[in-house]
Formats: sequence, C-alpha cells, structure tokens
Amino acid sequence: MEKKKYFLSWYFDSNLLYRILIGLILGAILGIILAASLNGDDLQKALVWTSFFGNIFVRLLNMIMLPIIISSLIAGASSVSPANLGKIGIRIIIFYLITSAVAVTIGLLMGSIFNPHAKLVGFTEVAGREVAHTSITDILLNLIPTNIFAAVVNVTILPIIFFALVFGLATSYLRHSKDQRIKNTAEAVYTFFDGVAEIIMKIIKGIMQYAPIGVCALVAGVFATNGPKIIGSLGLVTAACFIGYLLHVIVVYFGMLRIYGGMSIIRFIRDGKDPFFTAFVTRSSNGTLPVTMEAADNMGIRRDVYSFSLPLGATVNMDGTAIYQGVCAIFIALSVWGHSFTITQMGLIVLTATLASIGTAGVPGAGAIMLLMVLESVGLPVQAGTATAGAYAMILGIDAILDMGRTALNVTGDLVCTAVVSKKMNMLDVSKWNS
Repeated sequence: MEKKKYFLSWYFDSNLLYRILIGLILGAILGIILAASLNGDDLQKALVWTSFFGNIFVRLLNMIMLPIIISSLIAGASSVSPANLGKIGIRIIIFYLITSAVAVTIGLLMGSIFNPHAKLVGFTEVAGREVAHTSITDILLNLIPTNIFAAVVNVTILPIIFFALVFGLATSYLRHSKDQRIKNTAEAVYTFFDGVAEIIMKIIKGIMQYAPIGVCALVAGVFATNGPKIIGSLGLVTAACFIGYLLHVIVVYFGMLRIYGGMSIIRFIRDGKDPFFTAFVTRSSNGTLPVTMEAADNMGIRRDVYSFSLPLGATVNMDGTAIYQGVCAIFIALSVWGHSFTITQMGLIVLTATLASIGTAGVPGAGAIMLLMVLESVGLPVQAGTATAGAYAMILGIDAILDMGRTALNVTGDLVCTAVVSKKMNMLDVSKWNS
C-alpha cells in the first residue's frame, strides 16, 4: 500500500543530514547575494529578517540545554547497576573517562595547531567570564554547588553536572534497596527522569527539523557581513577533527591494545572494522550496538562483560565527540574573541566535556548539543544575535560530516576499552581471540 503523502512530506521525509548541508550552502549563497545587491539600510533591513529566523533556532537550543543536561545525566547515572560496579565495572568506567579526557586534550591540541577561525563582524558580543586567575582548587570546589537552584538560574554548568551525577548515583543505589518502599520510590524517580530525557530527545528531534532553516538564516547573516572568505576556515575545522580522530586511534587505542594489553592490532581490526564502518554510516552509537556486541563476541570477550560495558560506553564513552568539542571550541573562541583559551579555560573544557559525556545520548547530532554546555562553561554562551551564535551555526552546518568520524571513534573506543580490560582481568577467551 502506497504511503499517503502529507503537506511538506518532501521536506520531513528527506535526510536531515542533507537538509542541513543544503541549508548551509543556500545560506552562504543568500548572504553573498544580499551583500552584492544591497547596501546600507537596505542590507540591515534584510539582515533583521535573517536574524529573526536564525535567532528562533538559537533560542530553541537554549531552551532545551538545561533540561537535557539534568534529565539525561540523572537517568544515565541511575541506570548503572551497583552490582556491576565491581572490579571490572570500575576499571571500564575509569578507562572511559581517561580516554575521553585525553581525547579533549587532543582536540584542543589540533585546534591550536590548525588555528581554524573566521573573523566575524556585524555581531554583538557577550563578554566571556574571566577564569584565567582562578586556581585549580577553586575550580574543583566550585564543582560542588552551594545552591543548586542558583546554579540552574545562573546556568552554571559544572555544578549542575556534579549534582545530577550525585543524584543519579544515589537513585541507582536506592533502586536496588531491599526495602520495597524505598525501591519503588527510587524506581519512580528513575522512570520520571528517564521519561523526561526521552521527551526532551523528542523535542530535540523536532527542533532539528527546523535546523536547516535556522542554519540557512544564521549563515546568510554571517556571509552577508563577512563574505565568502570564511569557507576555508570550515575546511580547517574538518581537517583538524579528522586528523585528531586518526591520531587518537593510532596513539591511544593501538597503544592500549599493544603496549598495555599485549594484544594484536591486526586481530582487533579484523572484527572491529564492522562496527566502525556501521557507526560511520549510521552516526549512532546506540544503533550500532548489536554489531559492536557481535564483534565483541567474535573476539572472545565474555557476554556478561560486554553486555554491561558496551551499552554503558554508548552513553559514557564519547572520545570522538570530545575531540570535536576541543577543535570546535577553539574555532569559536578564535572567531569571537580573536584569541584562544587560557590553560585554565582549557582545563575547564576537558573537565566539562568529560563529565558531560556521561549523559550524552548515542544518537546522531547529540555532540552539537553537548557543545553548547562546553561553550557555556568557558563564557561563550550561544545567545541570539551574537558572534558565538554565528560561529556555532557554521559548525552545525558541517556537523553531520564531523559526526560520522566522531561516532565511529566513539564505538571503536568502547570496543578497545572492553577488550583490554577483559584481557587484563583474564576474562577473554584466548582461543576465540587467536582463531
């Protein structure tokens, strides 16, 4: 039976990746045409309308940022079973967090080397928070909120993340209480936040349907005031990200396999290539999970190990996303401020991206939402009419391309960490690995 067509079905049924990319291209063309055909007050009047449609998109993103942080982090932390947090569970989580922190550092390094930037004019700007003179002890103390409601009102990201993780872990333990009343109450809390997270993800999917229009409008404003010279900067961002992905695979993953685990890299590639390419095409860690589990089984990893570590990794371990955060944060800082981050600010980015990765959904485009949190933490809020919003729109225009590489890296990292920990804990079927 032929599917019934509805109004704008040609738009909603087409691939979102292509629509956003087309939005970027059309926005660039529209901006160049506006700059060439209009000037003075006429150009400003035209830019009022591009700003209007672009700012709708920016405000929608800001609307869901805090709800997705709180709900997804609480639901993610609540879903970790205390029974699985034994020796192997703790090792897996430590590996995930360490590799994510290293990945952000690589991203910042790639951003510093490639120095991608677009000198944006024609925007207002919000002053960034000064953190250069803040000591490490103060940063760590500031992780703990004295008033969680004040942190929410002031959009202070790190304390919100800390509270959500503590709340989620406490909920997780109470879900396994022997007291039935406490267990039921905790289960209700988990169900509530898990439901909120699902609802917010549905809202995000709706917002992303508007993304091509928002990107087109924002990019039109950028090109109308800055010209086509900024195209090269997006090429630098893409190169910096993919070289960072490759460097992470060779240095971190292959190093972990060969040096720490004493395992064959060639053997890992034989089964690991399937989830890698599946993730590259689908851009979804969760969607690739069955293929990743099959690869783990073929490698000889025990089912009780990978059935815990791989689903957890699809939520917690976001190395590719972390590299993307580092490169894109430097691009936006250079474009907005004209200079990069201080060492302290880079430390904040590493900390925020590592902690925020715990609640990032393993679905296409989730890294772009996570980037909002990272920018907020270093005083670069994406607000309507600012250069930060213009630079963010440029990144979002090529996000689908960057997402392919980062998702493939995320999935590979899950498999590497699981394989290495299994080998070190003598929980790997050597006969399967050597077959």
